[in-house]
Amino acid sequence: MNYIVLSNQLPEADDLPAPTYDEVKSALEIIKRSSVLRLDDDLSGSIRSYRADLNRSYPEQFVPDAAYKASMPDLQNGPSSLIKGAKTEIQHVGISNFRLPLKWQTRAGGQLVLETSVTGSVSLEASKKGINMSRIMRSFYSHSDEPFDLARIDRVLKGYLDDLESLDARLQLSFRYPLLKRSLRSNLDGFQYYDVAVEVIRHGPESTGIIHFDYVYSSTCPCSLELSEHARKSRGQIATPHSQRSVARISAVIKNGQSLWTEDLVELCVAAIPTETQVMVKREDEQAFAELNASNPIFVEDAVRLICEGLEREDRVGDFRVVASHQESLHSHDAVSILTSGPTFQQVSYDHRMFASLYHIG
Repeated sequence: MNYIVLSNQLPEADDLPAPTYDEVKSALEIIKRSSVLRLDDDLSGSIRSYRADLNRSYPEQFVPDAAYKASMPDLQNGPSSLIKGAKTEIQHVGISNFRLPLKWQTRAGGQLVLETSVTGSVSLEASKKGINMSRIMRSFYSHSDEPFDLARIDRVLKGYLDDLESLDARLQLSFRYPLLKRSLRSNLDGFQYYDVAVEVIRHGPESTGIIHFDYVYSSTCPCSLELSEHARKSRGQIATPHSQRSVARISAVIKNGQSLWTEDLVELCVAAIPTETQVMVKREDEQAFAELNASNPIFVEDAVRLICEGLEREDRVGDFRVVASHQESLHSHDAVSILTSGPTFQQVSYDHRMFASLYHIG
């Protein structure tokens, strides 16, 4: 930056010609930017006096007209000379955790209004300073009365991609989806909540739809179960196998033109691993759950392979990834596993917080 240093020895005011309108306007612009200038003490005092004359009451009645709005500075859409740092492309820039209530379609044809967290981003060319992020949020409010599904998200995505004149764009909508589940033996109903995220990625005219889904279950260690039985049979010693709350996160590409519902993934996971954690529990249910766990002991390697088997049989699913975490009651650490199919989710390095994000607080 070139610093402007003004002399302390200014001519007397009477010796100066009257300033023109453009000169006054330019001087005011310099004063407004005074925080980035190095000024001598005398002029700084004048500026403080100038600022003291500013209106300090919020002007409730002020309404900007078109001309006023057109005169307002817009640094994000400024020239490339304003770019700080490397003048390089940015793969993703946008917003995260913008929340609003949205209507979601259910498999049965109904609708649920759910608090939804929105993450939206676009690519930014090396020559552009920034984007107008409020356009992403405004695009949702224009569709907030309509039921959401993959097709609706894709339309919203295309709209703000065009508005921001970008090639690549991504939207991820996260919510907790309630399903009424029946207890094992007492026939009581309770709501189970599932963490779900629906994502659409656009590259030019091509789009990819992905669903992310967390399944929470109990895992009984097969080795611990066998050792407990050995102690009981060989020495008459009561022993219990260790089991723990566990989480599998499924990320699946949904083939074009297909719909894969949260209900479908719940059924797929329950078929693969029946020991889903329970909502309503009486004594008979607790006994049933103990029997169910003993009938389905499972290592973390088994978990990802069993879910993989179910996803491979699902015609609506393309590439997928299964991440499982068994949050051990025996060890002070967790047992984890990752299984991928297809190029979409293949990667050399994973976010170091990936497994920490699998903890579900009851």
